[in-house]
Amino acid sequence: MTDPEPTQSEPTADDSTRPVRRRSTALAAVLLVVAAAALWASSRMTWVQVDSADGLGTDRITDLDGGTWAAATTPLALALLAAVAAAFAVRGRAVRIVAGAVALVAVAAAIPVVQLFTSGVDPGTAQQVAELPDRATVVATDVFPLPAILAGVGACVALAAAVVLWRAPSAQAGLSSKYDAPAARREAAVRNAEADEPVTERTLWDSIDAGHDPTVDHEDDDAEDDPDTKSGESGTRR
Repeated sequence: MTDPEPTQSEPTADDSTRPVRRRSTALAAVLLVVAAAALWASSRMTWVQVDSADGLGTDRITDLDGGTWAAATTPLALALLAAVAAAFAVRGRAVRIVAGAVALVAVAAAIPVVQLFTSGVDPGTAQQVAELPDRATVVATDVFPLPAILAGVGACVALAAAVVLWRAPSAQAGLSSKYDAPAARREAAVRNAEADEPVTERTLWDSIDAGHDPTVDHEDDDAEDDPDTKSGESGTRR
């Protein structure tokens, strides 16, 4: 009697949504990289120019870039780059945790932009950020809108990436099972064998590694291990 051929499992819901998940992860990664680049570029540009006088000489002009005026801009850009790796590394509900973290980063990046355009530049704050001496007086301040707009665009793109990650399927991202530890794959193979699930090529090799023969029916194994069956086949000994 020949052993039955391993049956190929039917496509599951996870298999049908895997291309969608991959596209969602790739799109989110691109958006995160764009947002991080926008924030980083904005942090290197001049946001505010402070004109001060101390009564001892000519007026002093101080340029405050994004990394100085909005000090969190550079760390937030690095956080978005870290989110790219996290989007590919996590799976299931953890993806939504990453999406929530990205949304918080986007809000944090937008706060100084909104404050700059709504409240303007406070002379006391400008003097403190520029680290001017106490005797100095802020005469005038100039706002450069382009870097702030760039940071605002980066925040919006990061928020869009968070939405893409949040709306992705629940099994979103995560490394393939081929990267699982051998012990984890063997345990999964044992569970699949006990549940009598269809055998795939992957589970076939995992079952062999676990010491199980996936081509033999479990009922036949039980019958072979049953002493009554063995005695019935061999007859009664006298």
